[in-house]
Amino acid sequence: MPISDLRALHAVIGQAIDQIESVYQSQGLEYPSLDVPYYSSQKHSPEVEKAEALKLEPAVFGAANQIVAACGQLTATVHKPFFQLVEIVNGSNIVAFFSFVEQTHIPEILREGGPAGLSTKEIAAKVAEIRASIPGTPALNIDPSKIGHILRLLATYHWVREVTPDVFTNNRLTAFIDSGKSVEELKAAPQKKYDGTDGVAAFAGLTGDEVFRIMSYLPQWLLEGGLETNAPNGLPLKYAFNSPLKFYEWLEEPGNEFRLLRFGHAMNGTRYWEVAENIIHGFPWNDLPEKSVVIDIGGGIGSVSVILAQAYPHLKFVVEDRAGVVAIARESWGTRHAELFDSGRVTFHAQDFLEEHQPFELDGVGTVSQPSVFLARAVAHNWPDKDVKVILSILRRAAGPHTKLLLVDNLLPYACIDDKTDMEGGSSEGAVRSLVPDGSPLLPNLGKASANGYILDSSMLGLFDAKERTYREMDALTQSAGWKIVNVKRAVGSLWAYTTCVPV
Repeated sequence: MPISDLRALHAVIGQAIDQIESVYQSQGLEYPSLDVPYYSSQKHSPEVEKAEALKLEPAVFGAANQIVAACGQLTATVHKPFFQLVEIVNGSNIVAFFSFVEQTHIPEILREGGPAGLSTKEIAAKVAEIRASIPGTPALNIDPSKIGHILRLLATYHWVREVTPDVFTNNRLTAFIDSGKSVEELKAAPQKKYDGTDGVAAFAGLTGDEVFRIMSYLPQWLLEGGLETNAPNGLPLKYAFNSPLKFYEWLEEPGNEFRLLRFGHAMNGTRYWEVAENIIHGFPWNDLPEKSVVIDIGGGIGSVSVILAQAYPHLKFVVEDRAGVVAIARESWGTRHAELFDSGRVTFHAQDFLEEHQPFELDGVGTVSQPSVFLARAVAHNWPDKDVKVILSILRRAAGPHTKLLLVDNLLPYACIDDKTDMEGGSSEGAVRSLVPDGSPLLPNLGKASANGYILDSSMLGLFDAKERTYREMDALTQSAGWKIVNVKRAVGSLWAYTTCVPV
């Protein structure tokens, strides 16, 4: 790569910083510091809240993606290949340490330690104190130096800050996975760590436990049959947990009660994949008549329906999921959003979306057989094509002539320029030639800035033999089940898309 290409990437970074600076200066605010924790569970000054909110403004979010993409490409260009190889093949080390930090509640411990931080000896003592409060947990004589080595690797990746030698404190990133619970609350009821939280800590716990174990068996599974269209050797779950069941069935098995509860909270945490305004504006909700019914299929504990119900009080949202999930959904929210549940604006209904959709009674509405909207957020990506076709066909049979289907999933762009917009037999409504302007030195899919979408794609392969889809794949799939894509609205700053379909 000639120096001119390096300078082109450098220019992208400089221009993006100028854009961010302009937005913050126009508001008389400073950009949030990495060294200063921002706890979502705490109240902040209006200035801090405004500075935080500005990060999600399209101009700032877009500029940040340009910086991430350019820095990732620069690093790939100039960093020693062997050092990059070491990072890639030993990435599991970071996941393992990260999982340990979440399980031992170190973000919560460090929050209470304040900005001056805690020594590794003090951290070890607090970890042991919390463990000792759990009946049946064996006592540990923790070596503080091991805590230091674990946290120092994470500090190297900016996920915690080493203030002075062997003294650590939270930074902005560590604060993000803090549940907000006090050490005393964790000692009294560690199983309730995720109750009443935003779900991010639960997502970290899920990823470092089930997902981490399952993905470690992915190569073996692929080579023993997983590469076939419909894998004959089950799922990687079989290798990791010695179970022939599918992931959701396994979660409901006796002994997995905590994992099932954590999974519900973790799905609440995945709201951060999107900006809340994206789902609010991803469909013309205001055009729906009073008391129109929106069925949120596979909606878990109702995270998305709660957001929408707050924004559109004239609508009724029914969250459908497996009976085991519905049974714990309401209590998972604690006292939060009680007015939505008590008023019936958000209700829960047991319905397996792989079985024929049944009419049901809804207070204030009557019998619901043909809803105004079927909302399927992060549903299709959990299933292989053959099963998604079954799900969409069931919804098609339950749809009325005016029912809309809103699919909310990543639509993955190619890592190259896509000039094939004239798809034979399909629609180019959601096709994207490139996410960057012509002449940009960046990868057409924004490289590192879009990596989370492709990482999620690989997780879907490991967990479900499923995938995130390209637009072409989604278009073919919906048509095969009797739906036609009529609109695609892409999320600001991410690969998520809001794909509206109508019956055909």
